[in-house]
Amino acid sequence: MGLNVKRAAKLLIGALVVLPAGYAAYHFRTDIKSLKLPFALPFMPAAEAEQGPAAAPPPRPPVAVKVATAKAEDVPIYLTGIGTIQASNTVNVQSRVDGEIVQILFQEGQDVKQGDILAVIDPRPFQAQLDQQLAVRQKDQALLDGAQIDMERYDALIKTAAISRQVVDQQHALVEQYKAQVRNDDAQIEYARTQLGFTNIRAPISGRLGIRLVDQGNYVRAVSPTTIVTVTQLQPISVIYTLAAVAVGQTRLSLGQTEAPVVALTADNSVELDKGTITLVDNQVDQASGTIKLKASFPNKALKLWPGNFANGRITVDTRKNAITAPAIAVRHGPRGDFVWIAKADDTAAFRPVTVGQIFDGRALIDKGLARGERVVTDGYYRLENGSRITIEGQTPTAKAQPTAQPRSEPRVD
Repeated sequence: MGLNVKRAAKLLIGALVVLPAGYAAYHFRTDIKSLKLPFALPFMPAAEAEQGPAAAPPPRPPVAVKVATAKAEDVPIYLTGIGTIQASNTVNVQSRVDGEIVQILFQEGQDVKQGDILAVIDPRPFQAQLDQQLAVRQKDQALLDGAQIDMERYDALIKTAAISRQVVDQQHALVEQYKAQVRNDDAQIEYARTQLGFTNIRAPISGRLGIRLVDQGNYVRAVSPTTIVTVTQLQPISVIYTLAAVAVGQTRLSLGQTEAPVVALTADNSVELDKGTITLVDNQVDQASGTIKLKASFPNKALKLWPGNFANGRITVDTRKNAITAPAIAVRHGPRGDFVWIAKADDTAAFRPVTVGQIFDGRALIDKGLARGERVVTDGYYRLENGSRITIEGQTPTAKAQPTAQPRSEPRVD
């Protein structure tokens, strides 16, 4: 009885070990058959190792894209840079004579014309000096008139030898002395009038006033001038651009006076501020930075350019005739440089490297890699690979034979 129980237990244990092992061996044999091995395993027939290639996968569906045609057009060539806005003229208005300010005749921020009176210095001391010089001249003129009468009398008497030649010569010298004194008086009178005129402080240029810096009642001196107000000329206005000297040297611009159209733009290049002209290319290059300064003049009629502010500039230096252009959105950037996707006549996409000259108004100037009339992909390029089948949106598809699967001859670049 005990022997039979032991035998039954051994058989049960053996079955529990053999059955899972057999099940695993069966599935392992089934999986290994699906492997394509160039050699036969010991437990599988050699014919199974020499199975033919698997059936080709089904072709991928075409990628929907939008395209645009490359054009040939006249393209302006630009140089771009950032510039500092400077007033054409800025003058600190100061007194040229000593005295008390008795009147302030302007408002802060006011537009003034050249010659407008801005402030008045007490004129009474200067008027008194002028009156004094006028009186002195009147006295000297009377002395001159008397001396001339005596001289004419002496000239008549010398003819009869009634007086000596010495007396006549002395009288002639006295007349010349009085004439010189009168001329000196005239100069003193002109100086006094000038000083009196300086009591009216006038605008030296036309422009816009800033903040008043001196109040009425203050005493000002010419030897230590105090700025009363600053006048800034805003129309026209200047912008100083700093550009790479190498880039400027490749254009038709030359050192000194020149003329080239320029457009002032906001910092994000989205808004046009004004149109002007490059009037000057500086006569030396900054050796530290390799840059050169260009001066532009703008009419600034809308007063959008403010002194001290910054403005981007787009300078037209040339016009390229019949240049190839494409939408800027079609140009992609990869590890090997710029490229576009070309929509070929057989409705497949092709990778094409290009050289971009510049981007302007949403279009790219293509220096190399694209011909007029070729179609470039402008949307849907993220799923493209070299040779991918495409369908062009907005175009009626034509009946074609179903192509075989396209091999991946070019990895996806973008």
